[in-house]
Amino acid sequence: MTMPSVEEANATLTAPGQMFEIEEVEIFGVPTRTWKGCPPSLQLILQLSRGHGGKDFLVYEDERITFEEHFRLVATLATNLRDRLGVEKGDRVALVMRNLPEWSAAFWAATAAGAIIVPLNAWWTAAELEYGLRDCGAKIAILDAERLGRIRPFLDRLPDLGGVVVTHEDRSEVTPEPDGPVPVLAWAELVAGALEDAGASLPEVTLEPDDDATMFYTSGTTGSPKGAVGTHRNICSNLMSLFFINTRAGLRFKQELADTTGKTQNAYLLSVPLFHATGCHAILVANSAAGGKLVMMHHWDPERALELIERERITTFGGVPAMVMQVIDSPDFAKRDTTSITAVAYGGAPAPPDLVRRITQFFPAGSPSNGYGLTETSSVTTMNNGPDYVRKPGSVGPPVPVCEVAVVPEGFEGDEPVGVPVGPEVVGELWIKGPNVVRGYWNKPEETAASFSKGWLHSGDVARIDEEGFVHIVDRAKDMLIRGGENVYSVEIEHVLFEHPAVADTAVIGVPHPVLGEEVGAAVVLRVGAKVSPEELSQHVRERLAGFKVPTHYWFRSEPLPRNPQGKVLKRQLRDELLGVDVAGEAETDEIG
Repeated sequence: MTMPSVEEANATLTAPGQMFEIEEVEIFGVPTRTWKGCPPSLQLILQLSRGHGGKDFLVYEDERITFEEHFRLVATLATNLRDRLGVEKGDRVALVMRNLPEWSAAFWAATAAGAIIVPLNAWWTAAELEYGLRDCGAKIAILDAERLGRIRPFLDRLPDLGGVVVTHEDRSEVTPEPDGPVPVLAWAELVAGALEDAGASLPEVTLEPDDDATMFYTSGTTGSPKGAVGTHRNICSNLMSLFFINTRAGLRFKQELADTTGKTQNAYLLSVPLFHATGCHAILVANSAAGGKLVMMHHWDPERALELIERERITTFGGVPAMVMQVIDSPDFAKRDTTSITAVAYGGAPAPPDLVRRITQFFPAGSPSNGYGLTETSSVTTMNNGPDYVRKPGSVGPPVPVCEVAVVPEGFEGDEPVGVPVGPEVVGELWIKGPNVVRGYWNKPEETAASFSKGWLHSGDVARIDEEGFVHIVDRAKDMLIRGGENVYSVEIEHVLFEHPAVADTAVIGVPHPVLGEEVGAAVVLRVGAKVSPEELSQHVRERLAGFKVPTHYWFRSEPLPRNPQGKVLKRQLRDELLGVDVAGEAETDEIG
């Protein structure tokens, strides 16, 4: 029997009366294709998750929390956020902690209370966290003790912040501090008695599909991170898209489906941060709905990952491509039982085509998949999986049916892609439209207008779409590199380097790395008579930006940086020139010119 094409499978699954039927609705005045059966809010997904009862939901070290226990924690915390801390619908609640069970409970509690949850990058420095808390106007911050130590020096400079809730990673007691510049409350106090409360219920809050639900920060070309505001519809649409992708794979490839009913339990090894859209929307929300077990790691370690795969009978793992390669290359691989793996899913960074072959070799029952999406698309836009991925390893797959994609050539001036050329040979910026596209950036109208037009997101990625509708990412239009799955915008680092008194000019580029994908490199022109070491420049950056943004390679130049007539650095020319030299090793200091 011939395998159905993508178009044929889409038509079958989205036909009237089917689970994935599509309808057109107006979203903020723009007609948009949507999933007709999409849950209206995260609140409903949370309520449905309780139906998974006594199954393990969160596993962290030796700690286990069932779905029922998780719901009770969430309901108790949500009620206390509203009644004790005065959180109202639309208030911002910041969440700043590493991957812990409390992260999930705080996320769901804030959204159930009607707040906009703002997950901030736990790797950010104090200055970056101050910016995020101030920019979003957080009323409450929920964090772990390490992050509290980071923000404590500037608590008195955050006039909107009314309280801080803190937990220790080791679950030791937190001493409340009611008399400081901002009251500090213990997590344990706000969830006391929750596990024994069988009658726990969520606050009565009316939530609509287009109400704001989340704000994830994404770095921008201006150097200041922007809060991408996601609605309940955005995130619930992403959930439906993931279920659709799974169902379509079963129809086309006749492969065993990951159970989305909760009758059998899948186990997911969480190897990416929950403060990213992928970790939150594609993994946490999806497993909450489907009854999957989430196994958390204290920190990424391939040997520990293999141990947990064996111990917890993990069915799905992935993260970014580098993590998959590290597991396969681990000396412990042959010592561990990995036969439970049925899916290896990754994204967030370019995947080497050879990785598909290696996955099929080392995980014979594990179907590989590679997706594409952005913070602004609430995670998934396209997905390439199964035999499609094997035959087209350089593609990120076709878009899900509710997402429209278009390739817009350079110089196009319209606000929607009408009349643009089409064809597999056409290359240009990828534009995306769908119910998963966020409504814009928090309090940044100019940046919003530059990136969104009539429901279309201008992705900043250069792509082409082949004759089968599969998207191929060719390059990044934005001045950005990806280090281990983290987006790093060059201009943000360049701004910091320019602040050093010895630096006259600088440009940041990505340096290829076999595990991380890319590392940060900086070409530097010093002021006349100035001297500075790579270590000093790195420390200068480290004091102002998160560690993953610190350059590990430097080139000190006596010649000016190459620029076009408008004064813009010619990054591609510079990269070709610089990467022609040996960049192996940390803080390389090659002399150019």
